[in-house]
Amino acid sequence: MKIRTIDGVDVRGKYVLLRDDFNVQIVDGKITDSFRIEQSMPTINALRDAGARVAIVAHLGRPKGMRNMEYSLAPVAEYMHVPLIDDCLDKGFMANMHDGDVVLLENVRFYAGEEENDSAFAEKLAAGFDLFVNDAFAVSHRAHASTVGVTKFLPSYAGKLLAAEIANLDAVMERPVRPLVAIVAGSKISTKIGVLRALARIADKLIIGGALGTTFNYATGAHVGNSLYEPDQKDTALEILNYAKENKCDVLIPLDKGVATEFSRDAARVDKTFDEINENDIILDAGALTTARDIDVIKSAATVIWNGTVGMAEWSPVWSVGSFAIARAIAEQTRAGKLVSIVGGGDTVAALESCGVKDDISYVSTGGGAFLEYIEGRELPGIAVLAE
Repeated sequence: MKIRTIDGVDVRGKYVLLRDDFNVQIVDGKITDSFRIEQSMPTINALRDAGARVAIVAHLGRPKGMRNMEYSLAPVAEYMHVPLIDDCLDKGFMANMHDGDVVLLENVRFYAGEEENDSAFAEKLAAGFDLFVNDAFAVSHRAHASTVGVTKFLPSYAGKLLAAEIANLDAVMERPVRPLVAIVAGSKISTKIGVLRALARIADKLIIGGALGTTFNYATGAHVGNSLYEPDQKDTALEILNYAKENKCDVLIPLDKGVATEFSRDAARVDKTFDEINENDIILDAGALTTARDIDVIKSAATVIWNGTVGMAEWSPVWSVGSFAIARAIAEQTRAGKLVSIVGGGDTVAALESCGVKDDISYVSTGGGAFLEYIEGRELPGIAVLAE
């Protein structure tokens, strides 16, 4: 997809409204995962170095259109060492800005008009600026005032991060180096039907894991015990299997699972095949047989796209075995120059971080829902308005 970018745009002395995604994890007032902030820095630095006067607009959490200081962006401003403007509609700071200055506007979702994409709110937000730059891929699937509404009032462009996200995803979806292996996991088929169908059209092999995989196991007649799955999605799972077969995509569902008798990170683990699982067992991770098979498939691939952990990866070390093994296998093959790897989704990226292999992946997307919707082929409103 061709979009307008900031490359070649003269921004010196211009007031730039920059949309970034700083919806990061904050514990006790401190940022615990700065990935999205760090990924945004190339655009911020490029604008700063080019002499722009930059005001970053962003959100944090779901304050529901009210000024709730629990969701203040103050910790982000402190982390970035930039001034925080107390109100995103306040323009008083602009008169004191100089070329290269950067400020952060307070949470745009403190106003209901943001998520409503209210035109009057968008016009107020855009007032005083010369141009708009969207660098927030992770929220570009939302038609909000700060992603879509402001483009009616300002010349609008994509930042470096947004452009990179599109270029990398387009490459793997339109012209992948084969064999292409897609790994999709998580909790629900109902939220990933479109993604599974899209990947079944283009992938050579499709690995389905996590609770998502458990539903496929159930649909094909396996015992899944007292586990998380969607019995009402049985027909959908079977339809996806048939669709993949029609498209000559080999679907691989779990062979075994790591189970416990209670839903707890401290529960004792036993790996069982499906004919061994009883009604009290709770599936919490991929089993050893499944993990070994998945690693072999990854080693045979030239391109891997991965979204979704295959178990309770946050419950390390007992229940992260499957997800961490996949992460390390993908990283190892990528480091060796044998694999192009694209990974997206918050939990999946967190697994890479926990393994210490995030920097070994070819491209790590900042998007979760946007990542999935783009793969599915949906039009993302925040990107569509930037199309050439």
